[in-house]
Amino acid sequence: MSLFERYLTLWVALCIGAGIALGQMFPAIFRVIGATEIARVNLPVAVLIWLMIIPMLLKIDFAALGQVTRHWRGVGVTLFINWAVKPFSMAALGWLFLSVLFRPFLPADQIESYIAGLILLAAAPCTAMVFVWSNLSNGEPHFTLSQVALNDAIMVVAFAPIVAFLLGLSAITVPWATLVLSVVLYILVPVAVAQWIRRRKLAEGGEALPRLLSRLGPVSILALLTTLVLLFGFQGEQILAQPLVIALLAVPILIQVYFNAALAYWLNRVTGEAHCVAAPSALIGASNFFELAVAAAISLFGFTSGAALATVVGVLIEVPVMLSVVRIVARTKPWYESGPAVRARAGH
Repeated sequence: MSLFERYLTLWVALCIGAGIALGQMFPAIFRVIGATEIARVNLPVAVLIWLMIIPMLLKIDFAALGQVTRHWRGVGVTLFINWAVKPFSMAALGWLFLSVLFRPFLPADQIESYIAGLILLAAAPCTAMVFVWSNLSNGEPHFTLSQVALNDAIMVVAFAPIVAFLLGLSAITVPWATLVLSVVLYILVPVAVAQWIRRRKLAEGGEALPRLLSRLGPVSILALLTTLVLLFGFQGEQILAQPLVIALLAVPILIQVYFNAALAYWLNRVTGEAHCVAAPSALIGASNFFELAVAAAISLFGFTSGAALATVVGVLIEVPVMLSVVRIVARTKPWYESGPAVRARAGH
């Protein structure tokens, strides 16, 4: 990793602080930016997400997508974690910590709402940010793209039933327009733009595409940092008003992230999947589609609800904790590749 990427956690912390400070200093500006949305999808944030992932999508040759069938083990592990483990483990952790261990320190009338927010966060697997984590961990790009697309397809039909079941509701109003538009904005549009640019540069021949990729390299990270400034500018007031609640809500989220990442990583090792697949598989299994979770929480429970605050805490810790997971999977690569099943498959 470059020097800039190596200290990305520091830049993230600085951007979080800057976002909160700027949100307090210039609230009117952030209100205008926050209001620029369609179906609760913020358009400036969507543009920044394009800038995050298009440089990585430029590297992908879709003619090679058929190769992803070689990684069916990784696909199976990630689907198992995302849909059979993560929402239910978060519901259990939310109940244990918020309803039992932390109950004396939380406003009693908001506890159920906090748990609902955690469930919404866990029931939405990450979409756009996965490309950033996969790139930082040298993940297999075709596997990452295919896995994200598959998760999005499943999310369309599985998100509402899982959330309804875990919240104990007979029916739930899901912001379908937000979900569909998010898939279009965060997957379909970036893929189409990236492939159009890629074809043009390949047609020019020579080093046209590599030169473009080298120039766009820092763009993804800068877009990520700018996104953080905006998000925490939007939510800074709530974070400053309830610091203890923020810290307590972060506990089950942190445990859930590390638990699911470790489980996915270990299952891939047991099944003999390559490290370049296991790394993004663990990251996809651990991270969340916080844009959808925040939108759903606001739609269902209101902007000032405990559910909305819980999803914002997910945003607060998402980047630092996922960077730590990236670092862990990178440093444990020798241990991972020493696994009997991994060595056996590599020998074929």
